Amino acid sequence: PAFRAEPGGLEAVAAQLRGACEQVGFFYLAGHGVSQEVIDDAFRASREFHALPLEQKMQVRISENNIGYLPLNQSMQRASTVHKATRPNYNESFFISHDRGADHPDVLAGLPLRGRNQWPQGHERMRAAMIRYFKTLEGVGDRMLPVFARSLDMPADYFAPFFENEPHINLRFLHYPPQDTDDEEQFGQGPHTDNSFLTILAREHVPGLAVRLPNGEWLPPPVIPGTFLVNLGNLMKRWSNDRYLSTPHGVLNDSGTDRYSIAFFYSPNVAATIECLSSCTSEANPPRYPPALYRDLILAFFNANYFHRKGYAAEA
Repeated sequence: PAFRAEPGGLEAVAAQLRGACEQVGFFYLAGHGVSQEVIDDAFRASREFHALPLEQKMQVRISENNIGYLPLNQSMQRASTVHKATRPNYNESFFISHDRGADHPDVLAGLPLRGRNQWPQGHERMRAAMIRYFKTLEGVGDRMLPVFARSLDMPADYFAPFFENEPHINLRFLHYPPQDTDDEEQFGQGPHTDNSFLTILAREHVPGLAVRLPNGEWLPPPVIPGTFLVNLGNLMKRWSNDRYLSTPHGVLNDSGTDRYSIAFFYSPNVAATIECLSSCTSEANPPRYPPALYRDLILAFFNANYFHRKGYAAEA
């Protein structure tokens, strides 16, 4: 669907969105208002980071808040019901979130998932491009909330309160080196579902991504210029009482060249309580999920899938 501002546009786009979310769980987003310059600068920034010497990247190694550099082979889809992984994911990633200062109340309080970004020294232009992309995509996510609400027959402003006070957002700059094509157990990213509300993906023309359609077929979605590829995560599946799909997808970089993508994971504030929507439940279709704090859901996901989280499960 595309954003439209004319009268009746919200309901028309909501109807398009509803069909895509019930039938596929992925869709292309056009008319998003993000300039190609902002996207190109973000990809240049990602290449700049990943080209740094490993020693320098390890100085900003991923923290307990899942912010920073994640080296190759340090994540695995162990929480996935889609595929039983036998190899760690063959990608390296750089995660950022809200660019909080040292005096931010949540930083001072040491609250889980509310920490600070980590930046390599001497790369201010890279940092600025990444932050600009983060803030721009946050605006896209915010503008999509009324469309999702109306697509689920809820008031247009229903989701907005859940995304106040710095919602849980991670921006992941991914680098997939060329893979050994003879290793059938190695994935750039093993088949999985996301744990977000939604994920907005920016890609270039190097292939590798595949999406599992409801009929079981794996489809490589083409890159359509001027669009983002968007998918729903497990949180939207839970919120909609399984009405909307959280669709499995994975990456196999057999292109023979480096592959880069940028994933924007957009989710509510970690203090939000997630309950199945009234519009998606009834006496004949009761809630399939109990109310849950989003902080608990995301920490359980991180603990299961990231090697650096070993030992945090007991804390959560």
